[in-house]
Amino acid sequence: MEESTLRIGTRASRLATVQSRWVRDELGRLAPGRTIELVTIKTEGDRIVDRPLSQVPGKGFFVKEIQKALVDGAVDLAVHSLKDLPVEPTPGLTLGAIPPRESPLDVLITEDGVGLEALPEGALVGTSSARRRCQLANRRPDLRFVDLRGNVDTRLTKLSRGDCRALVLARAGLNRLGLFQVKAVDLPVLVILPAVGQGALAIEIRAGDRSTLELVGRLDDRATRIAVTAERVFLAELGGGCSTPIGALAQVHGDTVSFEGVVCDPQSNETLRGRIEGPVERADALARELARELISRGADRFLATR
Repeated sequence: MEESTLRIGTRASRLATVQSRWVRDELGRLAPGRTIELVTIKTEGDRIVDRPLSQVPGKGFFVKEIQKALVDGAVDLAVHSLKDLPVEPTPGLTLGAIPPRESPLDVLITEDGVGLEALPEGALVGTSSARRRCQLANRRPDLRFVDLRGNVDTRLTKLSRGDCRALVLARAGLNRLGLFQVKAVDLPVLVILPAVGQGALAIEIRAGDRSTLELVGRLDDRATRIAVTAERVFLAELGGGCSTPIGALAQVHGDTVSFEGVVCDPQSNETLRGRIEGPVERADALARELARELISRGADRFLATR
């Protein structure tokens, strides 16, 4: 009996399509002869282009419609950027795989390739992320910021026509799109901690779909899953959502894990930051411990302003 076509739900953006094609090709390699196709779905986040998502009530702007299609059986799995996926579980769905993570770092992009410290005083930086804006302003309080929405190509076009002096984007997106010619300087974690799950993909499937789990589970990367799960635990402990100005990065080194987290106040640009490390089997517990430490130091004040 011939196996049915495996349908992958994805956003239609170029980056989302590239990511989903990578998953399709990897699954095709693991199941040669299986027909696998992409099904593009427009999400609420794709439709809201006139204001930052941090100003819009709700969560899951880039995943809700795709998750509904998955629950309804219109697709068999979904590929998300993990940072877009709310930390609350969706009934009937589960994470079948988290493949190896791309770079989690943010980058500064300019026409001349200068770094953060070399930007002229008062330079205009394009980003719609309160997390990025707050951490950069903490380092360079003279900088000015402008909200920029749109895909990577749209933002690069706005930079080239002079709408801003610099952009801040995720390194992972540039790498996946093959935009290696773009003049991007990595922003080290000492300067800016990335979004929770940044650089990682999430392959979501229906709970109980054993045949799909058996296939996609072969793409799962243990170290990546441990790291990003701890980051999501940290975010959940703080009560945050994907637009809350919170950054985190867990890194697995053999039997140990290091974890750094930051909570930002977008009003004052004040940041509270901490670091912890310990045995890898305690990764989630360490994330909760750091979140509670930051709350005890006053992070709850920042979160209350959201």
